[in-house]
Amino acid sequence: MGLNARAAVLTRGLAEMMRLVKAAGGRSETCMGLTGVGDLILTATGDLSRNRRVGLELAAGKPLPEILSGLGHVAEGVLCAAAVGDLANRLGVEMPITAMMGEVLAGRLSPQEAVKKLMGRDPKIEA
Repeated sequence: MGLNARAAVLTRGLAEMMRLVKAAGGRSETCMGLTGVGDLILTATGDLSRNRRVGLELAAGKPLPEILSGLGHVAEGVLCAAAVGDLANRLGVEMPITAMMGEVLAGRLSPQEAVKKLMGRDPKIEA
């Protein structure tokens, strides 16, 4: 996947974040600051991002326990993915990217299968 696909996933990920924040009682525009879109961009594109390293190594076929043992630091996204998915389910917020990441991290889907599922979704308007 190329840079256009990365931009599309980041944009949709931001929309997911905004829906969750709003459903939890926050202001969705909070996501437009440094702790929202700023962190999202850095995490997804930064060469020093531990979460990005985990994703790249998962895509290369390495098992999660091996990746985490070799990191030497915590990758917060790995620990938070299931909690965010649980919160979204409790609040009734659709978060397909988050759901697919949870499936990949739990070992139920490969990254390639998750991408196919995301790309195979029926188009619809998402607020």
